[in-house]
Amino acid sequence: MITELDKKLIRFLQDDLPITSRPFTAIAQELDITEEEVLARIEKYLEEGSMRRFGVALRHREVGFTANGMGCWDVPEERAEEVGKIMATFPDVSHCYQRPRFEGWPYSHFTMLHGQTREDCEAVAKRISEATGITNYRLLFSTAELKKTSMRYFMEEK
Repeated sequence: MITELDKKLIRFLQDDLPITSRPFTAIAQELDITEEEVLARIEKYLEEGSMRRFGVALRHREVGFTANGMGCWDVPEERAEEVGKIMATFPDVSHCYQRPRFEGWPYSHFTMLHGQTREDCEAVAKRISEATGITNYRLLFSTAELKKTSMRYFMEEK
């Protein structure tokens, strides 16, 4: 059962977190509960599946990354996990996924690379290639950033 307190907390969680060293403390103060209670409720939402994940959306252009390339990698199935873990260690990679292959499209691994220039992204891809030994890859570059939004719930006043 979702309580009024749950609704209020969910409204805060779907907005940007307060810019402070203790964002959950700030939310707790707004709700007149403890930080521990905020964190316990978030954990409960995750455990019961009413919240799938808690994440951060990088607004890459706002922080200076104007070039973005999707690395598409042809990784042998027997090396899938090993190579994915290596790719995910690169600080220039914000997303790293394994997906099924399709006819005419041999790529199984995808990395979102961020840089200030196209050449920056190409250099990161080359370093990933050298680190993994995967040489069959393509880079697809973003041409525009579309609005990023998530579903919003309980939109009455906080």
